[in-house]
Amino acid sequence: MKTHIPVMLPEVCRILEDVKNLRFVVDATLGLGGYSEGVLLKWRKTAVLGIDQDPQAIEVARRKLMDFGDRFRAVHGNFRDLSSILGKAGMGKPDAVLFDLGISSMQIETPDRGFSFQENGPLDMRMNILDEHQEMAGDIVNTYSMRELTTIFRKFGEDPYAAQIARGIVKFRETSGPIKSTSQLVDIIRNTLPAPVQRRMGRNPARKIFQALRIAVNDELEALNDALGQCEALATGSMMVIVVSYHSLEDRIVKNRFRKWFSEGRGRLPFRRPMVPGESELEENWRSRSAKLRAFQFAATAAEVTGQ
Repeated sequence: MKTHIPVMLPEVCRILEDVKNLRFVVDATLGLGGYSEGVLLKWRKTAVLGIDQDPQAIEVARRKLMDFGDRFRAVHGNFRDLSSILGKAGMGKPDAVLFDLGISSMQIETPDRGFSFQENGPLDMRMNILDEHQEMAGDIVNTYSMRELTTIFRKFGEDPYAAQIARGIVKFRETSGPIKSTSQLVDIIRNTLPAPVQRRMGRNPARKIFQALRIAVNDELEALNDALGQCEALATGSMMVIVVSYHSLEDRIVKNRFRKWFSEGRGRLPFRRPMVPGESELEENWRSRSAKLRAFQFAATAAEVTGQ
């Protein structure tokens, strides 16, 4: 497995410097612990609570950060349950909440998880592999109607060829039976789209379909909406919310929520346009190429808002 590089970590730390007396940070998407480690190293008296729904990631992060002792705690859970997780943790309200909405290198590079369109594996895509009752990508691909598949591919993948691909999937099911692997699904997509279309796309034609299936399986957009709503309810003092997103659907939700808070006088936008990785980071970590970073700081007092 390649080393996981947290995207725009220096920028995240510079934003956190605006929080006075940074005592407690929630890393709502712990992953392999890169952001948590950065915070713990820079602020020697700050505690971090890491949340992740992937039990494998939790174990890796715990081992990685064990030397920080009781300054770091990890909880298996979904950030859409942020309020209840914090209530059970008994650590009080956070001074900052950080979300990195991408999937980790470990998830992509483990074929058995089914996230990668470049590796052969089962059509799983569950973030929480312990939930045996959760619908998997294979369930969607093999049981949804052409209309339902088209809706998912358009809504969550923004794929202009959604209907054609859905039709190809249903046709394959009818003639050859269930689709059992990621490679098989990629082949169906390649065989469905004309070669000139694939050349114009420039990237793997399955990329947006895999994104759509992952979002649908894990209900990612609604979970993000739920989590941001709970941040608003939890906001106290000058709490900072930082979000790194990787596609327009996520970024639109974050942008609109932050602008709404700002228009309501809830706090300030440290910067109006999203931050993006610099050239040196793109050279070091090509997976950061689509990342956008936004932040919102709730106001401790009305004077902080009017004084902006």
